[in-house]
Amino acid sequence: MLVIVAPGQGAQTPGFLTPWLEDPTFAARFDWLATVAGIDLAHYGTEADADTIRDTKIAQPLLVATGLVAALDLFPHPADAFARIGAVAGHSVGELTAAAGARVITAEQAMVLVRERGNAMADAAATTATGMTAVLGGDRDQVLATIERHGLTPANDNGPGQVVAAGTMEQLAAFADDGPEKARLMPLSVAGAFHTSHMAPAVDRLASLARSVSTHDPRTPVISNRDGQVVHDGRDVLRRMVGQIANPVRWDLCLETMSDLGVTGILEMPPAGTLTGIAKRALKGVETFALKTPDQLDAAREFCDKHGEASMIETTPTWRMVVSPAKGTFHLASEAVERDVLAPGTTIGAVASLRDRTDITAPHGGSVVEWLVEDGDLVSPGQPLLRLHPEATS
Repeated sequence: MLVIVAPGQGAQTPGFLTPWLEDPTFAARFDWLATVAGIDLAHYGTEADADTIRDTKIAQPLLVATGLVAALDLFPHPADAFARIGAVAGHSVGELTAAAGARVITAEQAMVLVRERGNAMADAAATTATGMTAVLGGDRDQVLATIERHGLTPANDNGPGQVVAAGTMEQLAAFADDGPEKARLMPLSVAGAFHTSHMAPAVDRLASLARSVSTHDPRTPVISNRDGQVVHDGRDVLRRMVGQIANPVRWDLCLETMSDLGVTGILEMPPAGTLTGIAKRALKGVETFALKTPDQLDAAREFCDKHGEASMIETTPTWRMVVSPAKGTFHLASEAVERDVLAPGTTIGAVASLRDRTDITAPHGGSVVEWLVEDGDLVSPGQPLLRLHPEATS
C-alpha cells in the first residue's frame, strides 16, 4: 500500500529546483503556477540564498508548486495515479499539495490559497515576536508537560522523539533555561509561532477566501494532519486546511493512520527527506523513497509500481461513498438505517476507538444504495460504510 506525502516549510534548500528546471516541460508547467501565484519562483528555487527562501511568503508557494509539478512528472497520466495511491498526506502547507493532488481543489486554486496563506501568516507573525524550538528526545509526557508549563504550544508533534514548541520569544527563552530533562533543544529559523493561536488572523483571511473555492471529494483518501483522520468530503478537507494554520500539526497521528491502513511504502515529493526520515524512525519495516532530483524518477515509478494498489474508495459519477475517518468500532445510528433517503448532513453513526468517538455524517445526502457495514463492525481508516445515490435538486 502506497502513501504519497508532501513536506512543509523548512524542507527547501538553496538551489534545490535547479535540476528540475532543466526539463522544458517541468519548467513550462512551473512557470504557469508561478504566474498564478504572481511570484518569480524559478529565481527563488535556483538563485536565492537560504535566508531569502526562509521567508514564509516565498517558501510556501515554492514548496506547493514544486510538489504539484513533480507529481505530473511522476505520473504523466494522472488517472494512473489513482490506481496506485492508497492515501495522501501533507505536513503543514504540504496539505495544499496533497489536496490538489487528490483533486479536492485545482492546482491554480492551491497556488492562490498558498500565496495568501503565506502572506497572511507572515503578517500575523509580524505583530508579536514569536518563534519555534524543536525538542529532540526526552520523555514524551515530561516534554509536553514542560511545554505547557511555559505557556507554549506543541505546534508540531512529529512522532517519537520530536516535538516542536512554539510561542513568544520570552516564553521560548524561559523554556531554554528550564527545559525537559534528557532532551536537546534546537531553535528553528522561522518567522513566527506557526500552528498556534498567534496565527488566528491568518485563519480569518483564508476562511474568507475559502468560501469562494469550489471543491470536489478526493479521488484518494486524504489523511488530515489535524487529527490523522481520513477525510472524504472536499469541503471538510478545505475547512481543515484553513483551521490547521492556527492548530498543531499531529503528524504522529498521521503516521498512526498510515500504519492502520497497512502502508508498505511512503514516497515523499520534492524537496524530500524530512518526512521519510521521520517515517524511518516511526514505522519500522515500511520502505521509503525521498524524491529529490529528476534523475530518480524512473526508480520512483518502480517504487510506486511495487507498493501501489488502488484505494478502497472507488470513484464513479453515479453514486457517492461515505467512509470511516479512523480505526474503531462502528455504531450505527438507528434513525439512519430506517430511512431510504438521507438529508445532507445526516448522522449515520459513529466510530469509537480507545482515544475518541467521531460522529459520521453523509455530507451530501442521497438515496441509500447499500450499507457496507453493520452495527458493531470493526472498521479501518477510509473503509467504505455507505453507498448513496445523489438526489436530484431543483
